[in-house]
Amino acid sequence: MKFTNKNNHARILQKESEARLRRFAALDETTLLTEFESARMGLSDEAAEEKLDEFGSNVITAGNKNTTLHRLRESTINPFNTVLLVIAAISVFTDVIASDAADWLTVIIIVSLVAISSAVAFIQSQKSSAAAATLSEMIENRTDVWRGGKLIDIPIDEVVPGDIIRLSAGDILPADVRFLTAKDAFIAQAALTGESAPVEKFANLRNESNSAPTDLSNIGFMGSNMVSGSALVVALATGDDTYFGAMAQSLSGDKAKNAFERGVDSVSRLLIRMMLVMVPVVLLINGFAKQDWPGALMFAISVAVGLTPEMLPVIMTSTLAWGAVAMSKHKVIVKTLGAIQTFGEMDVLCTDKTGTLTEDKIVLEKYLNLLGEDDSRILRHAYRNSYFQTGLKNLIDLAIINRARTNGMEEALSGQNRVDEIPFDFARRRMSVVLEDGQGKRQLITKGAVEEIMSICTMAELHGQAIPLDDETRRKALAVYEKYNADGLRMIAVAQKNNVPPEGAFSVADERDMVLLGFVGFLDPPKESAREAIAALRTHGVRTVVLTGDSEGVAAKVCAKVGVNTKRLLTGRNVEQMDDTALLEAVDTCDIFAKLSPAQKERVVRAFQTAGHTVGYMGDGINDAPPLHQADVGISVDSAVDIAKETADIILMEKDLMVLEQGVIRGRNTFGNIVKYIKMAASGNFGNMISVIFASIFLPFLPMLPIQILTQNLLCDFSQMGIPFDSVDKEYVKVPRKWETKSIASFMAFMGPLSSIFDILCFAIMWWAMKANSLELSRLFQCGWFIFGTLSQVLVIHMIRTAKLPFVQSRASKPVTLSTALIAIVAIVIGFTPLAVGLEMTALPPSFVPWLIALLAGYLILAQLVKKVYVKKYKEWL
Repeated sequence: MKFTNKNNHARILQKESEARLRRFAALDETTLLTEFESARMGLSDEAAEEKLDEFGSNVITAGNKNTTLHRLRESTINPFNTVLLVIAAISVFTDVIASDAADWLTVIIIVSLVAISSAVAFIQSQKSSAAAATLSEMIENRTDVWRGGKLIDIPIDEVVPGDIIRLSAGDILPADVRFLTAKDAFIAQAALTGESAPVEKFANLRNESNSAPTDLSNIGFMGSNMVSGSALVVALATGDDTYFGAMAQSLSGDKAKNAFERGVDSVSRLLIRMMLVMVPVVLLINGFAKQDWPGALMFAISVAVGLTPEMLPVIMTSTLAWGAVAMSKHKVIVKTLGAIQTFGEMDVLCTDKTGTLTEDKIVLEKYLNLLGEDDSRILRHAYRNSYFQTGLKNLIDLAIINRARTNGMEEALSGQNRVDEIPFDFARRRMSVVLEDGQGKRQLITKGAVEEIMSICTMAELHGQAIPLDDETRRKALAVYEKYNADGLRMIAVAQKNNVPPEGAFSVADERDMVLLGFVGFLDPPKESAREAIAALRTHGVRTVVLTGDSEGVAAKVCAKVGVNTKRLLTGRNVEQMDDTALLEAVDTCDIFAKLSPAQKERVVRAFQTAGHTVGYMGDGINDAPPLHQADVGISVDSAVDIAKETADIILMEKDLMVLEQGVIRGRNTFGNIVKYIKMAASGNFGNMISVIFASIFLPFLPMLPIQILTQNLLCDFSQMGIPFDSVDKEYVKVPRKWETKSIASFMAFMGPLSSIFDILCFAIMWWAMKANSLELSRLFQCGWFIFGTLSQVLVIHMIRTAKLPFVQSRASKPVTLSTALIAIVAIVIGFTPLAVGLEMTALPPSFVPWLIALLAGYLILAQLVKKVYVKKYKEWL
C-alpha cells in the first residue's frame, strides 16, 4: 500500500509539474520574468539568497542512494541476514517460549552474526563514501548566471528559480528553464525521452502549449545538456520541483546489475537452495535415527546457520569499498562502486586522443596561405573568429587568441562588432561569426575541419587576390594540408566572405560560396606517461584503441609515438559505409579510428561489446558523452565538460594515465578476493553437506551440538574478515577477469569432497583411536571435530587464496594472517582447556595433538596436489 501511495504521489507531482511548464511556455517574456521577480540582468544577490532559503539547494533527493540510512539498510537487509533472522525467530520459539528452561544462547549467537557482518559492511561503506566525498568537494559542476547585472559562475546546486542563465555547448541544463534567446540551441534530452537525436529549442513557442512537456519548443529540462549553440534562459524550477525530480520519485529503482553481480546473485541463490534442501534432510535423518526430534530440529537449524554464507555481502561491500578508498589515494573518484570490478574485467580501453594521450597544451605552430607560406592575414581572421564566438572556447580557440596577442594583433579587433554566429556542431565540424565594422561592412568568418571548410568554398585568396577554387588550386591546397598533417600538426582551415546580408538572422545556409584563406596548424605533443601507460595496460591484457575526431595524419603520428598499433586506420567515413557485421570484423584488427562523430564513437564501442569485450572509454569532451555512456566503465577527468563528468563512472582528479593501470590491478584484486570467498563458501558448504549427512546416518549421536556449530561458524566468520584486504598473485592480475559460473561448479566438485574425506577420517580417529564411540563420550568426539573443522576451515583460506604454494611462494596480507592466526589460537585454546566445557564439550587430551597435526598436514598436502591437478585441467585456480 505504501508503495502504491508513493507512486500515486509521484504521478500527482509530475502532472503538477507538467501543468506549470505548459503555463510558463505560453507566457510572454515580460509576464514570465515579473512572475519570478526577475529581469534580463538577473536576480539581485539578496533576492537569490532569499530564494535559496525558500526553495533549498538545487539537488534531486528522490532516488539518492548515497545516504547513511541507505548504506545502513544495504548493509543490514540481504538474503543471508534474512535467513539468519528467520532462524533466530524459530530459535526464540523452540529455545525460549516452548522450552522449560529458557536458553537465549543460540539466539544471541545468531543475532551477533548478523550484527557483526552488518557492522563491518556498513563501516567499510562509510569509509568509501567519506573518501569519495572528500575528493568530490574538489570537483563540482558550475554554471554562468546573471546576478546583480554581472555574469558570474556559481555551483549548480545554488541555482534558484528566476535565475538568468547563459548556456553554451557542453553545459548541463541546471534546472527546468524557459528559453529567452536561442541560437542554434540543440538539446540532448535522451535521459527524459530516450530519443538519441538532439532537439532544437527556440525563444518562442512553436507548437501547441498542450503538447507533451518534452515537445515544448521553448522549454528545457534539468538532466538535458546543450549539444551545440548558445542560449539565455530563465530557471523555472529547481531540485525536486523539476520535471526530472518528479519523475525520479517514481523511477528511483536500482541500476541494472552487471554480469559479475548477476553471477554472485546466482551463486548466492544456489547456496541458499543447498541450505534449504539440507535442513529437512538432516532433520528427518536425525529425527528418525535418534528419535530426538527437538534435538534434531535444533541441529538442523544450526546446520542451516552454518551453511548460510552471511559473510558474502560483507566481503562484497568491504572489498569494493576498500578498492574505492585505495583509488581515492590516487586522487580518483569512484562514482559507482561496481566500476572498480568492471575495471578488472576490461580488456579494451577506447580513448579519445586530445587531452588523454596528449599534453592538452595546444600550441599554434603555423598560419599558412594556400602555398604553405607564413601569412599573418590567416591568423588575423582566425583570431577574430575565436575571439568573438560566444560558445565554449576550446583549446584551439585559446591557442589562437594567445598567439595573436603575442604577435600584437589586438588592433585586429578594434571597430569590429559581433552581429551573429553559427555555433559549432559535430555534423558540420565548423563554426562561424558575422562581424560588422564601423562603416557597416559585414564579414562572415568560418574556421573548422579542412574538408568541411573546402566543401563550402568556391573561391580562394592568394596574395590578396581572389581566384577560383578550381581542381588545380584545390590540389595545391590539399598538398599543403597533407604535408603538415603528416608531420603531426593538427590543421584547420579558415575562410571568409564579404557579401553578407545587411540584416536578418544567419544560419548554416549562409556558409556557402566562401573564399578559402589558408590553414592554421597546432601541435599537441603526446604525454610522456602515455607510452608507459599503454605498455603497462598491454602487459595486463588490455588493448588500447584510439577513437578521435582528429584527422588521420595527426592520429597516426601521435599513436605511433605512444605505442598504439598503427597498421590499420579507419575514418568516420569508412565506419559510416560499414554495416554492423563489417564493423564487427574491423574492430578485431583496427586500433585507430579517426575523424569520428560522437555517434560513430558510440557505435564503435558497441561493436567491441558485441564482439564479447568489456570496454572502458576515456574522454573529456562534449563528443565523448555518448561513448562514455555506452561503455561498460566510463572514465573522465576533473577538467572535462559537465556532461562528460556527469556520464562517467570514474573521474580522475589528475590526468595521470598510470592511474588506469592501478585501476585495472585494483579491479582484478577486488574480483579475486570476492571469488576467493565464493569458492571457499561453495566448496566448504558442499563438503559440509556430505560430512553432516554421513555423520547423521552412521553416528548414534550428533557430530556437533547446535551451540558448537554456531560458535564454530562465528569463529570462521572472524577468520575471513581479512579477505577484502588480501593481495592476489601477480600472475592473476596479468589477464582480464570475467565471471564464470562453470568455474564455481567445477571448483566445488573438486574441493568439496576433499574436505569431506578428512572430516570422515577425523570421525574415524575420534571413534577408534580416541575411543569416543559411545553416547557418554560424545562430547569428546564433538570437541575433536570442532577443533579440526575450525582449524581446517581457517587453514584452507591460505590454500584457496593462491594457485601457488601457500606460506612459501605466496604469503597472505597482514590482515588475513592476523585474523586466521588469532582464530586458530582461540580454537586450540577452547579445544584443549577447560573452556571446552562452556560449549558442552570435553577438553581433548594431548594424545590427540599428533592426530590433529597429521589430519591437518594430510589435508593441506592433498589440497595442494588437488590444486595442481585442477590448474592443469582448467588452466586456472580462482
